[in-house]
Amino acid sequence: MIELPETYVLADQINRTLIGKTIRSAVANAHPHAFAWYTGNPAGYNAKLAGKKITGSNPGTGYTCGGNTEIVCGDMLIVLSTPVKYHAPGEKLPKSHQLLLAFDDGSHMTCTVQMWGAMFCFPADENGIPEGYSVKKSPTPYEDAFDKAYFGGLRRGLKPNLSVKAFLATEQRIPGFGNGVLHDVLWNARIHPKRRLEALTDNDMEALFDSVKSTLAEMRDGGGRDTEKDLFNRKGGYRTVLSSKTLPYPCRACGGGLKREAYLGGNIYFCPSCQPL
Repeated sequence: MIELPETYVLADQINRTLIGKTIRSAVANAHPHAFAWYTGNPAGYNAKLAGKKITGSNPGTGYTCGGNTEIVCGDMLIVLSTPVKYHAPGEKLPKSHQLLLAFDDGSHMTCTVQMWGAMFCFPADENGIPEGYSVKKSPTPYEDAFDKAYFGGLRRGLKPNLSVKAFLATEQRIPGFGNGVLHDVLWNARIHPKRRLEALTDNDMEALFDSVKSTLAEMRDGGGRDTEKDLFNRKGGYRTVLSSKTLPYPCRACGGGLKREAYLGGNIYFCPSCQPL
């Protein structure tokens, strides 16, 4: 699923590709999905969006929180947590989609939910996100405000036996930071996903902070991870170190075998030699 780096990539591509296009029609929930979420009745999306012009996009930092793709359509706002695809005029559209925007020049934009995804639409001057999805607006690791003091504050008050994975990738402490980006961040910091916070030294915390900042920057600047696709259906240029794609290969640092384990509702990937528990 798209996470923080991909939202920045998508916002930049949308700003360079869709700004100025007028929405001719909008179709939401054409192919119902059990884990696709909308604001209000999706049948009303066309009335809300038809005739609106795309005026900008943000990586979840303009109106909501990090980890979303925001598309500003005049006085309306679309907030997406799903992959977004652009289709040039005449290009074949996907057979299944949960949101389809048709533009006045014959091009289209689609969202197709994979595991789960939100496609909200509401006036830009209102907080139209359902209460269960509201996340406190906070700085992203790409901002100067996300400094060592802020990062240390995220740990304050947490149970000392909490794992590093739970600290970083649950409860939206860092909006948009999920299980997908977690593994390379921890590999670069040489910290095992199951390490407990109480076991981290000051040096470990400094290495973890530095890796959060630098690894996410590499992912964004590389055009997103190679496990995800961008607006034009191209894989990202950042080569993941730890993912399902790299599991069969040796660790890039030590040459040892990589491991995958089920943990906290998902898989974790790590190098037992570089990231001892």
